Amino acid sequence: MPELPEMENYKILLNQKIAGQTITEVQVNREKSINVNPDLFTRTVQHQKIMTINRRGKHLLFLLQNGQILLLHLMLGGWVYYGTEADKPKRTIQVRISFGDNHLYFIGLRLGYLHLYNSTEAENHLAHLGPEPLSNDFSIHEFKNRLSHKHGRLKTTLLDQEFIAGIGNCYSAEICYDAGILPTKDIDDLGDPERKRLFQSLQSILQKGIQHGGYMDNPLFLGDKLTGGFNDLCQVYDREGKKCNRCGTIIKMETISSRKTFYCPYCQK
Repeated sequence: MPELPEMENYKILLNQKIAGQTITEVQVNREKSINVNPDLFTRTVQHQKIMTINRRGKHLLFLLQNGQILLLHLMLGGWVYYGTEADKPKRTIQVRISFGDNHLYFIGLRLGYLHLYNSTEAENHLAHLGPEPLSNDFSIHEFKNRLSHKHGRLKTTLLDQEFIAGIGNCYSAEICYDAGILPTKDIDDLGDPERKRLFQSLQSILQKGIQHGGYMDNPLFLGDKLTGGFNDLCQVYDREGKKCNRCGTIIKMETISSRKTFYCPYCQK
């Protein structure tokens, strides 16, 4: 599932590709992927200029010239591709938004969605989300304060979107590895040095993920060499049975709250 770095990568690249462009055509192939009548969706979106694209947590917000917002959440299996009919992926397209000969394809929106909202509705929809972990306002003091109100396993807390927005299965594993802390550890057992390391790792791993285009390896456009670059840099995620790059111990996988959790039993305590 795309997490903060994947969606931030999409945001940056899509702003380069379509910000300022006018939508020439809208095609809805799956009504359940949107939240309003397809005719209303098309009438509201078509012929509108994309002013900018923002991100909140794991969501993208496409701001239209008429003040409406397309809110995208890819969920499990969702991805986006920008290009022509000739180079599009051979996959089922749920929604297509066109900019002349180029199109933005929304793929795998079975659990995900592309909803149409006004600004107030979009704000209300995202109101439950916690702070952005890379925001200048998110300090170590704020992190420690929020963590002091949490109990239970660290992994479960990092996945809680109301605690911090944007972290999912991959980056929670990588953050814990970088900090040298077991994801199975109880938050009440974390000392102050561990909480400090966790904050530092949280910021550095997410920034590294963005820098290298996230871990999902479906290119956004033909010739895209950035998207998915973090996949080869993962130290524990999806590496069960392989040797730890730091100590040589075999990486283990454990299921926590129905989520696969990867860690090094030697490097992480």
